[in-house]
Amino acid sequence: MSYKELIDFERIPAHIAIIMDGNGRWAKKRGFARSFGHQAGAETVHVIAEEAARSGVKYLTLYTFSTENWNRPADEVTALMQLLIDQIEEETFMKNNIRFRIIGEESRLPENVRDRLHKCIEHTSGNTGMCMTLALSYSSRWEITEAAKRIAAEVAAKRLDIDAIDQDCLSAHMTTSFMPDPDLLIRTGGELRLSNYLLWQCAYSELYFCDTFWPDFKEEEFYKAIYNYQQRERRFGKTSEQL
Repeated sequence: MSYKELIDFERIPAHIAIIMDGNGRWAKKRGFARSFGHQAGAETVHVIAEEAARSGVKYLTLYTFSTENWNRPADEVTALMQLLIDQIEEETFMKNNIRFRIIGEESRLPENVRDRLHKCIEHTSGNTGMCMTLALSYSSRWEITEAAKRIAAEVAAKRLDIDAIDQDCLSAHMTTSFMPDPDLLIRTGGELRLSNYLLWQCAYSELYFCDTFWPDFKEEEFYKAIYNYQQRERRFGKTSEQL
């Protein structure tokens, strides 16, 4: 029996965030260049996006390129930027009624990449199904710092009272303010860390780590993660008896 047959489609997590790790190691294990792994990983993005949309996921957020990734070899960064342009397939989004968004430090992205991304955002803005967001040139510490700056500027301009600053206020100033916090965070590739990804938003997310490299993370692995999620009791600080 497959994991898809085991899950309850009435309890699909509304928001799934994924750290797509292992592309380079997947390629190295097979004797290929790292860029080949990134290409294979891009194909998995299409598979998982379609499966998530069909299963009833409302928000899918993918850690695509971190601020720290700018420190990688220049040729790998260039290849990743070109892959972004090549793999943004609006047909996939339109066919599955998916809205496309991005979060991160956009100004650091090459102009042709920004133009391609914004074209896709505009063309899919009318779609009413799942929202798929790519975290590009993103890190939580950058995001929280920027939110603090915006709040400080509003206080200085007397548009915001300092006593009004609370958790909701900070969340409203995050780049993710248009979506709920993740219910489930998945990390592929065997590493057991969050790598500066959605740290504020994942305070109460269920975490799922697996050894599978991202290019091999297909439908069955996706539903395995959801099945694992559905076996847990989410208490948010309460006791089982209070739920």
